[in-house]
Amino acid sequence: MTTDTKLAPGDAAPDFALPTADGGTVSLDTYRGKRVILYFYPAAMTPGCTKQACDFRDNLGQLTAEGFVVLGVSKDKPEKLAKFAERDALTFPLLSDPDLTVHQAYGAYGAKKLYGKEVVGVIRSTFVIDGDGKVEQALYNVKATGHVASLKKKLGLS
Repeated sequence: MTTDTKLAPGDAAPDFALPTADGGTVSLDTYRGKRVILYFYPAAMTPGCTKQACDFRDNLGQLTAEGFVVLGVSKDKPEKLAKFAERDALTFPLLSDPDLTVHQAYGAYGAKKLYGKEVVGVIRSTFVIDGDGKVEQALYNVKATGHVASLKKKLGLS
């Protein structure tokens, strides 16, 4: 199932509760009062997704100091996310959404172009959510490489 729902700044961010790589559960509500960077990526341990995750890891100190929480979401099972986190020393929560419910709620799953063909799949997307649970930024079809630098610039952090 796909959805054409796209979020925009000012929209209420859909709440969720998802399992983590370490066996816990994270909900958006947990972070009320903090700004959250929620990013969706196609698959753990693939080259582009690894580059993007390591980029967030390498910038986590600055993002945390500026009051942001980073959460990564994929359709991978928690066991695979745990391997990904361990292999690449990822220190922010990786969340598992195997049935794509949260992906769809955020418009991060649907038709996209891949090598010139239209396919249905995970749309690499990033959302900045304010402390009141409202979307500040909704970025769809982002590039894995250079995305964190671009995001920091949009947030006035670079």
